[in-house]
Amino acid sequence: MLEIGSGMGETTAAIAQAHPEADFMAVEVHGPGVGSLLNRIESLELCNLRIVRHDALEVLDKMIGDASLAAIHLFFPDPWPKKRHHKRRLVQPEFAALAARKLAPGGTLHAATDWPDYAAHMREVFSREPLLENASTGFTSRPSTKFEARGKRLGNPISDLYCRRRTGR
Repeated sequence: MLEIGSGMGETTAAIAQAHPEADFMAVEVHGPGVGSLLNRIESLELCNLRIVRHDALEVLDKMIGDASLAAIHLFFPDPWPKKRHHKRRLVQPEFAALAARKLAPGGTLHAATDWPDYAAHMREVFSREPLLENASTGFTSRPSTKFEARGKRLGNPISDLYCRRRTGR
């Protein structure tokens, strides 16, 4: 299972702790977030969680084998709300194709956001990827995150999007 943008690691550690039978990799570029997650790994004695401090697209492209992931989690990525910055959003057709290729058949992609226009954008991008199909659930339930709490305080709806890698392709 791969988590992209683990932030300070609360959610990642909670999911790894709840699923000791599964192996997890967190990808994060923010140094304090990496340090925080490393401290959680140590304090919770998690043996099933590793962290990589690097760009997620490069990790997916260069370090992860095709059809090798049971799940990808992308919880509250930067929405880049200004229209002129939308091209910086992680979820683009190229990302969807790469993520789908890395998922094993039947593997799930679970994305969450509190920005309605980003949720709509993600739905459209994922629906256009031929290797992905809509799913009703993901690998596991998502613990609440600080970004979710902030979004709720601001009155933003929370959208959880689930896709599954098609089988037989």
